[in-house]
Amino acid sequence: MQTLVLVPTDFERRHVRAGLGPLPAAVAGVELCGFGPVAAAARTALLIARDRPDRVLLVGIAGGIDPRLTPGTAHRFGAVACHGIGAGSDGAFVPAGGLGWPQWPGDDADGSPAIGDTIALGTAGADAGDGPLLLTVCAASGCAADVERRQRLFPAAGAEDMEGFGVALACQLHGVPCEIVRGISNVAGDRDHARWLTAEALAAAAALAGDVLAETS
Repeated sequence: MQTLVLVPTDFERRHVRAGLGPLPAAVAGVELCGFGPVAAAARTALLIARDRPDRVLLVGIAGGIDPRLTPGTAHRFGAVACHGIGAGSDGAFVPAGGLGWPQWPGDDADGSPAIGDTIALGTAGADAGDGPLLLTVCAASGCAADVERRQRLFPAAGAEDMEGFGVALACQLHGVPCEIVRGISNVAGDRDHARWLTAEALAAAAALAGDVLAETS
């Protein structure tokens, strides 16, 4: 099984690549997917079309929403949801699904299924489906109030990132399984980088990613 490893930024890629050590032959490459959901979706689609991997593994950092996902730890997520596509803002925001619109309606012509605001993750036979929910946002939470508003819409959210849903959507449309590992660099809403544990989070993410890669290498 060939796995394409994706990382949002070059800073994250340097840490993850160093933490992974010698890459197994089953790794198709460690590539950038870009910053934010739009770039991540477009770049992932391009790389899947080019490299034809059997699965995609996204690795990077995220902000912890659930207090059990503490800074410096890493987690494998069971599903990813999208916040930011819909109508309204702040407390009046309604996700696309709440408006009656799927993210992708499905297409009988190519057999692609409809995709809503949440996508299940994991490779057949893996236990990633038991992991926490990752919430992909268009802008990171700037304060505790932002986090609370997002929790009201997605109470199961364990952490927030800015690429996961875009990567998973591209994978769904190509029929490629997607896994996501994120190191928790900070508490979501805390913008004081002096309290962030970015290096520790990336080291933990690389270690967990290595375990995921070893499952089917």
